[in-house]
Amino acid sequence: MTEQTTKALPPVVDRETWQAELDELRRREKAATRELDAIAAQRRRLPMVELGDYTLIGADGPIRLADVFAGRSQLIVYNHMWTDGAEWQCGGCTGFTSQFVRLDFLDNYDARFVIVTNGPIAEALAYKEKVGNQMDWYSSAESPFGADVDAPPGAGFAVNVFLRDGDKVYRTWHTNGRGTEQLSHTFPLIDLLPWGRQEEWQDSPDGWPKAPTYSNWLDSPDIARLYGPAGDGS
Repeated sequence: MTEQTTKALPPVVDRETWQAELDELRRREKAATRELDAIAAQRRRLPMVELGDYTLIGADGPIRLADVFAGRSQLIVYNHMWTDGAEWQCGGCTGFTSQFVRLDFLDNYDARFVIVTNGPIAEALAYKEKVGNQMDWYSSAESPFGADVDAPPGAGFAVNVFLRDGDKVYRTWHTNGRGTEQLSHTFPLIDLLPWGRQEEWQDSPDGWPKAPTYSNWLDSPDIARLYGPAGDGS
C-alpha cells in the first residue's frame, strides 16, 4: 500500500451492521437489475431500418455485409477507431476488444460478433496480430458503411447490431461512449472493488485514491506486451 491508500480504508463495523448496510445496497442493486431487464425488453421492441448492400473487405477479400453474418441471423459489430498508418491504434478500443476471446457461445443464439474498422484491411490484420486480438476483423475503407452507422473515418468508436432476413440487413441498435460498458467485463469487475476505478470524476469517500481519468487503463503497447506474439510491445 502507498501512503495514500493506507488511509483509504472503509470503517470497520460488526457483522450485523455490515450485513444491514449490504442488505440496503442489495435492494438498490436488485432494482437496477430489474431496470436493466426492462431496458432490454424495450430494446427487443425497437423498430429497425433497412441498410443498403454494403461490401466490406475481409481477410479473404471483398465480402457483402450480408455474408459477414456467416449464415447467422444476428450480428454485433464493434466499430474500432482507426488512424491510417499509425503504429498504435486507439488504446481504449484495443483494450476493450482484447476482452473477447471466447465468442463461440453466440452460435447458440444465431449470432456473431466482429470488428469493423475504417482502416485498410492489410493494416487492420497486421495490427490484430500485433496486439493478439482474437476477433474477426473487416474493413469498410472502400465503403460508406462506417459513416452510415455513426462511426465515420477519423471519428469515434461505436457498437452496432444488425438483423439479417435473407439478403436484407437491418440496423436494430447502436451505442457509443460509455454505452459500450455494458458489453465489458473490466469495468463491472473494477467497480466491485472498494476503491473502484480510482478516477477523479467518481463519487468516492474523502481520501480514496484518485488519478486522472484513463491513467490506469492499459494502452495499446501494454495490450501487445501482454497478449501479442512479440511479447514486448514492439
